Amino acid sequence: MPDTATRYLYLARHGEAASDGSDGGGLTAAGRRQAVLLGRRLANRPITAVHHGPLPRAAQTARLIGEQLGGAAVSACEEADDYVPYLPAADELPTDSAEFLLNFLSGASAEELARGPELARRAVERFTGPVPGGEERHELVVTHAFLVGWLVRHTLDAPRWRWLGLNAANAALTVLRFTPGRPSSVLLLNDQSHLPEELRWTGFPPELRC
Repeated sequence: MPDTATRYLYLARHGEAASDGSDGGGLTAAGRRQAVLLGRRLANRPITAVHHGPLPRAAQTARLIGEQLGGAAVSACEEADDYVPYLPAADELPTDSAEFLLNFLSGASAEELARGPELARRAVERFTGPVPGGEERHELVVTHAFLVGWLVRHTLDAPRWRWLGLNAANAALTVLRFTPGRPSSVLLLNDQSHLPEELRWTGFPPELRC
């Protein structure tokens, strides 16, 4: 059996973006600050690669983080894009919340629903599990809320529909660990301690902010 080593996967949702479509969907001034502060927090971690989705808000966040990390390679990948990873059937969902959850997903386009499951499968294959060889790996994925939820769900072996309700704030940090011979684990979830109070909980509806 080939040697494998621990993978540390750092996940971050992009910084706050312009909701009105201005700046080409890129980051607001607050979003740029969030990205820089997250990069500074990660600067002492041995991250060697930064992957990001192709949309401007993710690409800009990754670039600003990468500037704080020094030598980490920054590159775009389709697997880190914004998509619906899995559309559950009504009978998979809790009866008291099925209607709410399905209504939430009803705005997804046919294209999103068609491409999402395959991209989600590829993301799991690319970013999770122990890594080949004897050296542990630390890598960052700058993505969107849905993929953060999907990869956390996968790490916990939760039902496929349970990515729903796992929300991620802008520039919040989640860390997953995949160690040979041990259950995968969530070391950190939606942590925003690197952000000042005025930059926390953006990207969340007001009623969910803590």
